[in-house]
Amino acid sequence: MKKIVKYFKECVAEMKKVSWPTKQVVLQSTGVVIISTIIFAVVLGLVDVLLGLGLDFLF
Repeated sequence: MKKIVKYFKECVAEMKKVSWPTKQVVLQSTGVVIISTIIFAVVLGLVDVLLGLGLDFLF
């Protein structure tokens, strides 16, 4: 039981050392992820459509 209590105390101590990002940084990072995901999805969608049209043309 002492090991479990020690573990959680050490976890709390380590979490206090963490440099947490500001709300502004989190929002900016989230925006970058959302925009890049949308761009990637559009590009993959276009590739899918073009490959589908190419295969339809060949067969």
